[in-house]
Amino acid sequence: MTVVLHRIDDRLIHGQVVVGWAAPLGVGFIALVDDQVGASAWEQDLYRMGVPSSVEAIFTTLADGVRRYPEWVADSRRGIVLTGDIETMAGLRQARPEVSHINLGGLHLKPGRRERLPYLYLSDEELKFLVAMDGAGAAVTAQDLPTSAPVPIRALT
Repeated sequence: MTVVLHRIDDRLIHGQVVVGWAAPLGVGFIALVDDQVGASAWEQDLYRMGVPSSVEAIFTTLADGVRRYPEWVADSRRGIVLTGDIETMAGLRQARPEVSHINLGGLHLKPGRRERLPYLYLSDEELKFLVAMDGAGAAVTAQDLPTSAPVPIRALT
């Protein structure tokens, strides 16, 4: 079918992604694009344990994700492309402009960030960057679960 969700969530594969998103969307694969996890077999094994056997967990680096993205779009199953940070998703979007919608999930507190929504902390620079991505054609919304209303990034400025 296609990629049905492009999500940024710093917790990577966890219950909210698997139960909250993958199950309701009926996905057959989750592609985690992360340079560290993509290069670490033991981290992949840890994340794979949180994914039901009916869902394939795919682990790639950004470079490999860019190369494999057309394969995911052409897959007959529905899929999620997941990154743990804004920079990785931006890199994927830059190389693959067909990434036309980006979902912001859990991005948590760290130095320089402040709360924008209960589950979303962004620095002023990150917010400006995401607004610019939105203006360049990648609809950026924040949404913790599919049952919640999406919040356009521009509403957070």
